[in-house]
Amino acid sequence: MWKQTLLGALMLCALGQAAAQQAAAPPPQYDSVLASSLGADERGMRPYVFVILKTGPSKMPEGAERTKMFQGHFSNMARLAAEKKLVMAGPLDGVDGRRGIFIFATPDIDEAKKMVATDPVIVNGEMVAEYHKLYGSAALMMVNDVHNKIRKK
Repeated sequence: MWKQTLLGALMLCALGQAAAQQAAAPPPQYDSVLASSLGADERGMRPYVFVILKTGPSKMPEGAERTKMFQGHFSNMARLAAEKKLVMAGPLDGVDGRRGIFIFATPDIDEAKKMVATDPVIVNGEMVAEYHKLYGSAALMMVNDVHNKIRKK
């Protein structure tokens, strides 16, 4: 029994030393130039508009027009991303009609609505948009640059 108690005490001591070393570690290096370029506040955060794309009232039937509409949808996203307005986009699983998301680099929902209004899936009623304010890491502004370095196609 004394061996188990001693072992437990040694483990607690080792854990305490590890925690102390971790607490004494220097904080991450702050890069004010990078923070400023990303629009970060003192917490490294910034405001965005988060958009949920949901199934709309006018599903376009399969065929050339639908293909053209979705090509326009992807081209529109690429344009907005190149302009540093669209921070992130992606499909969802379709549960409850939720089909995709956009995250825009603006705190203004009206500005995000203007950008979404340029998308052919919205124009054609294939999808409708739901808007929410989001406060998140300014590092999201780097997602598209990193993505372009890791994609093969």
